[in-house]
Amino acid sequence: MGVIPLKVKKREVGKKSAKQLRQKGFVPGIFYYKGETPIPVYCEPMVLREIVYTRATKIIDLEITDANYQRECVLKDVTFHPVTDKIMHFDLMGIKRGQKMTVEIPVVLKGQSIGVRLGGILQHTLRKVKITCLPKDLPESIEIDITDLGVGHSLTLENAKIENIEIDLPLDTVVCSVIPPRVGGEALMAESTAQTKKSS
Repeated sequence: MGVIPLKVKKREVGKKSAKQLRQKGFVPGIFYYKGETPIPVYCEPMVLREIVYTRATKIIDLEITDANYQRECVLKDVTFHPVTDKIMHFDLMGIKRGQKMTVEIPVVLKGQSIGVRLGGILQHTLRKVKITCLPKDLPESIEIDITDLGVGHSLTLENAKIENIEIDLPLDTVVCSVIPPRVGGEALMAESTAQTKKSS
């Protein structure tokens, strides 16, 4: 996994400070590190794009430029404006090499399922999952191949590519399924089953 650099500056504590920064076009945030006092920070919204607008989890090389402070961290949370979708606030969580961390990462579906190609409707019910692992083992996402997923069938976390990580959900938790359309559903399920058998 690559590391993304992020330069921020310290800010004053409090809602008033955060509001003033937003009025000037900046985004307030806060950095947490176990055993240390949280550090309120801020930056320009553009530098957050690569970290926020992605489905992958990224390790961040954080530098607080006016405090001579540098740590590796991950994005723990981000708040958007309910109307404009602008980034309003971000939380960063510091990580330590060799020490396990708990983060939420996306669940990504790969491929196009047989069931969808035949007219079924894909339902992606589990989009994020909380995991615990060492920083060196942190995956950008959990991937599940849905190529052979037919109509009327589902895939669980047991079908995911999981190595060196602990998941806080049972492995039989459903991630996605393909449901039949309202019209012609039974015939479609039969055709889907036949197609799945051919490909296996």
